[in-house]
Amino acid sequence: MSRLLSYKVFAHVSFRIIAAPLALALLAGGCAQSGDITADGGIGVSAVRSVCPVVGVPAGTGDITVFDPPASRDASAIDVTATITNVRGTCDGAGAAAEVTSTVTFDVRARRSNTAAARDVTLPYFITIVRGGTQVSAKRIGRVAVHFDAGQAIASTSATATANISRAAATLPEEVRKSLTRKRKAGDQDAAIDPLATPEVRQAVLTASFEALVGFQLTEDQLRYNAQR
Repeated sequence: MSRLLSYKVFAHVSFRIIAAPLALALLAGGCAQSGDITADGGIGVSAVRSVCPVVGVPAGTGDITVFDPPASRDASAIDVTATITNVRGTCDGAGAAAEVTSTVTFDVRARRSNTAAARDVTLPYFITIVRGGTQVSAKRIGRVAVHFDAGQAIASTSATATANISRAAATLPEEVRKSLTRKRKAGDQDAAIDPLATPEVRQAVLTASFEALVGFQLTEDQLRYNAQR
């Protein structure tokens, strides 16, 4: 059985799990599956927490536009546009290694304006590990090449990026795990109390939460263009 923690979720869980106002109650021992409705006398839906990071694309970095000439922002000057899509994460959180390796694969779909000749376009991207929703603990820059045949306006390719996370950093302290997983029954005095209402518990969950994020490595001008368009 993998080292996962199971909770009952009483509130909506957003994409950024670490930033959502989760209201948690405790499940009985055992491995619950995400989305299961509990049947131990409590109310809620079980969610599964792993040492593996959530994967995604930071806002404003999933698209890139290249202009020719570079200083122009006219629609007629758009040379190449590209989008990161189909982001998928693979991670084995059940092992005993000191570090957890997260492998993120994604597709890049590009379009060009001038289709006269064959062309290769190389675009920079990054993978970053974010801890607690705000702290960048690692970042790596890569490049992905998209090939266009003569006469071809749209092309796509796939890319893979990896990042490592300390298992110890992504593991909740024992006392916090006990607080979150202690079984409560309906009618108990503290049955309706959210364990995350305790600042120490909430901070521990936040600190042990990681995200593996990929996006295009944009210039300041490209970031500004994405934000204003």
